[in-house]
Amino acid sequence: MSDPQAKLSEEEMKTYRVQGFTCTNCAGIFENNVKKLPGVQDAKVNFGASKVMVKGNTTIEELEKAGAFENLKVRDEKEQKLEREPFWKQKENIKVYISALLLVISWVLGKQYGEEHLIPTIGYAASILIGGYSLFITGLKNLSRLKFDMNTLMTIAIIGAAIIGEWGEGATVVILFAISEALERYSMDKARQSIESLMDIAPKEALIRRGQEEMMIHVDDIQVGDIMIVKPGQKLAMDGLVIKGTSTLNQAAITGESVPVTKTIDDEVFAGTLNEEGLLEVQVTKRVEDTTISKIIHLVEEAQAERAPSQAFVDKFAKYYTPAIVILALFIAVLPPLFGGDWSEWIYQGLAVLVVGCPCALVVSTPVAVVTAIGNAARNGVLIKGGIHLEEAGALKAIAFDKTGTLTKGVPAVTDVVTYGGNEHEWMKITAAIEKGSQHPLASAIMRKAEADGSDFNRVVVEDFQSITGKGVKAMVEGVTYYVGSPKLFEELHGNIESSRTETISKMQTEGKTVMVLGTDKEILSLIAVADEMRESSKAVISRLNNMGIQTVMLTGDNQRTAEAIGKQVGVSDIKADLLPEDKLNFIKELRGKHQSVAMVGDGVNDAPALAASSVGVAMGGAGTDTALETADIALMSDDLSKLPYTIKLSRKALTIIKQNITFSLAIKLVALVLVMPGWLTLWIAIFADMGATLLVTLNSLRLLRVKE
Repeated sequence: MSDPQAKLSEEEMKTYRVQGFTCTNCAGIFENNVKKLPGVQDAKVNFGASKVMVKGNTTIEELEKAGAFENLKVRDEKEQKLEREPFWKQKENIKVYISALLLVISWVLGKQYGEEHLIPTIGYAASILIGGYSLFITGLKNLSRLKFDMNTLMTIAIIGAAIIGEWGEGATVVILFAISEALERYSMDKARQSIESLMDIAPKEALIRRGQEEMMIHVDDIQVGDIMIVKPGQKLAMDGLVIKGTSTLNQAAITGESVPVTKTIDDEVFAGTLNEEGLLEVQVTKRVEDTTISKIIHLVEEAQAERAPSQAFVDKFAKYYTPAIVILALFIAVLPPLFGGDWSEWIYQGLAVLVVGCPCALVVSTPVAVVTAIGNAARNGVLIKGGIHLEEAGALKAIAFDKTGTLTKGVPAVTDVVTYGGNEHEWMKITAAIEKGSQHPLASAIMRKAEADGSDFNRVVVEDFQSITGKGVKAMVEGVTYYVGSPKLFEELHGNIESSRTETISKMQTEGKTVMVLGTDKEILSLIAVADEMRESSKAVISRLNNMGIQTVMLTGDNQRTAEAIGKQVGVSDIKADLLPEDKLNFIKELRGKHQSVAMVGDGVNDAPALAASSVGVAMGGAGTDTALETADIALMSDDLSKLPYTIKLSRKALTIIKQNITFSLAIKLVALVLVMPGWLTLWIAIFADMGATLLVTLNSLRLLRVKE
């Protein structure tokens, strides 16, 4: 909730879930009704997530009364979702069946007795009343307050049709409008299901051990520190740390990664992930409302309440458009007859303009697309925190990447070992034994390499260990003094280094590697090259982004030589090295001046200023860090860049669909209005134009569910 008005104090707010919203307009009416309830100080409806937040005291019964105009069902946020009746059995739809049946009978009787006869007219009137009862109540209330919305326009049109004797067409309009509303409800529910499916990911109960006792407990009653027992094939109900066992977990529900991840003691695990093979004991670290999956659901639902820029445009447009349509319809109905036209014919045309002018399709054009896209992204491990960020990502022209931990793994590894005489295994063992006492960040890479080679360097006795500041270390092993350090250290020791060895060192350094040397004061025994390893996906991701016409820039604090080596390897179009955090920030501002829409991709901790300055901040590895979830506009839940091209593809598609929807909604209205001139616009055509536009716009938006990586 980023608009200031929405910052209702979280502590005093009570959230309820609502079932049955069909349109943003109805959500607005419901919000106003709730605000008027006794004891309620404020209320805010989130249409996309189907929620209402209430400040003050009220009951579910009172809230359902406030939503009676649309038969809304309300439940507490924590309650399980109500089993929805099948679409065809819903009460609102049964009225449509009865109304349609009466219409058909009246039409048959009209053919028999003539359209003007009292019997078919009574049939049509009954059909209008049954099918349009709730529509009329809302419409007449709005009319008395001079509030013009969809219901008001339809009420005037249907009553007008009855007055001029077009009972059959009035009844048809009621039924077609009711069908349109039902289908709109159905498709909106479809769009929301992508979020509801997230809520069902984590189990509602877990097997907990307290003391010596094991019991099934509801997640609301599980405490931090409880031990959760997870059997193979079960899903985890809570976040925690593994304290016993090893297993592979499928984390697709949280991170979108389809490849299972091995988890063992002290590893972090998340609610909603599936334990595939081993028995795990997990110490619970968060309460149910703080788990990663709860945060994802909360952020996604809040994202849907955020208005996309095109939504703000549509809302503003609809505010002036609806009264304008009413005035236009009035002119069409009144002016031509004053100059000799037939009153009945032109009133009919005016009524048809009212129907075609309904802003249904236009109003629904953006929210359905935004809800669908954000839901699809969340199911694929990408958190987009609002319609505005979805639209911004679709317009991106440049993306800046932090190097360490984003394009690279952020963990140094040994890439090359060159030995001069002697045994590589032996020299590695001695180097690792000496480096064990060092504080240097590259020491851990050498020890990992020695471990991987199966070398038992812990048994090597190291004596007289000494650190040589900024250059390396020296120590004695089995009576021999060895040095481990930079090539500079050996230049000082030996005076100069043999040219063939200098060439090898230079070649490795040009490749962006750091070279460490093992030797004595007489000779060089081994060269070890260490580098921060490239992520497997980086090259392919950068290549895809370059093909999408996006400028890719790598930002790093590393020296120019290392940066260029890695930049070339990964294929970025621009490289900026030797940067401090404030330099990154300034560079992002410079890029924005050039391109306007610029994203920054980082790990969300040290890149926070640059993430905030970019038009879209993208954080990686959101599943483990709260900082990433909070600072970024988009969080990739897995530690994998491959979701980035998918996010941009989805955002571009959403932008295209929103533009198509708005253009189509307005174009179909224009075409229908042009038909007024020759007097061809009928109520039938008008309602089909309105209903068809709404349906097509909604179905077009649902195509976003099919966007895959």
